[in-house]
Amino acid sequence: MSRLVRKSIGELKAYVPGEQPSDPGIIKLNTNENPYPPSPNVLEILRKFSSGKLRLYPDPVCTELRESIAAYHDCDPEQIIVGNGSDEILALCIRAFVERDSAVSYFDPSYSLYPVLSAIEGVRQIPVSLGAEFEWVDPPKGDSSLFFLTQPNAPTSLIYPKSKVSRFAAAYPGVVVIDEAYVDFADRNCADLALSMDNVIVARSFSKSFSLASIRAGYAVGPLPLIEAMYKIKDSYNVNLITQAAAKAAIEDADYMRGNVKKIRQTRERSAAALTEMGFTVLPSQTNFLWVRPARGEAKILFEQLKDKRILVRYFDAERTRDYLRITVGTDEEMDALLAALGAMMVNG
Repeated sequence: MSRLVRKSIGELKAYVPGEQPSDPGIIKLNTNENPYPPSPNVLEILRKFSSGKLRLYPDPVCTELRESIAAYHDCDPEQIIVGNGSDEILALCIRAFVERDSAVSYFDPSYSLYPVLSAIEGVRQIPVSLGAEFEWVDPPKGDSSLFFLTQPNAPTSLIYPKSKVSRFAAAYPGVVVIDEAYVDFADRNCADLALSMDNVIVARSFSKSFSLASIRAGYAVGPLPLIEAMYKIKDSYNVNLITQAAAKAAIEDADYMRGNVKKIRQTRERSAAALTEMGFTVLPSQTNFLWVRPARGEAKILFEQLKDKRILVRYFDAERTRDYLRITVGTDEEMDALLAALGAMMVNG
């Protein structure tokens, strides 16, 4: 590593995204993308998009999109900030709320980007181990000033009791960022906490339930002083014009999104039951993916065997996760192909 590179960056273990194959024949169940297209209103907006607008800078504060998001959450637009994906929102939170001599906390296992973002900013990380079955544990008070709480959690697919989340946030001395990337697939959410508590921010994404992973749009809802702090440090034009228009069309057609979510939840439950019958341990998912442990054989071997059959799932080779596979819920046809492949593997040992 060059001596010109910061030491912390030279030592950084970068985030590794899920594999993105170019072969259209591969069944892709590894990155939690929505298997269904976005609202037709999005496609209509893009079809009518004027190329003449491309020479102009986009609205730096996403005014129209924020108004639509605010209507969706029944709050003031000033309580919304939009980012280049919710990942930018998470990075802004560290930069805005964590002093260099403080720390960031999060559950373990959870979203593997949290420690990477913390290391980039040169702040300490204090992971809090979940229970033996990945259940909630009360985090110690500690000395962190920001807690990332993924709800429902990834990669475990579980949702925590809202009463425990609320009680923890009320007692926590710093900022609690509730990362709700998968919340539309769940039975409940914590948006009201961000609108009623002075230290809670809820982060959302358009990538999962709204089927817009490629446009990179996310946002945060929270108390005005925290949102204003994030505005001070965001890039001037962090969300492009096309993304703003597409996200606005999507959130204004939320009923279409909910229809897709209903189909995914039905496929999720059917697939979970079939995997359980095969002998897998399947955690009760509140997301658009399943977190499963094979009855016999190593998860890594199954991951590789499925890849040989042109079916991609996700494997995390870490102490708490290496016995599990994370399987995105695809279409019924894709899940049937996965189940058939796994069934053959079980028979053949």
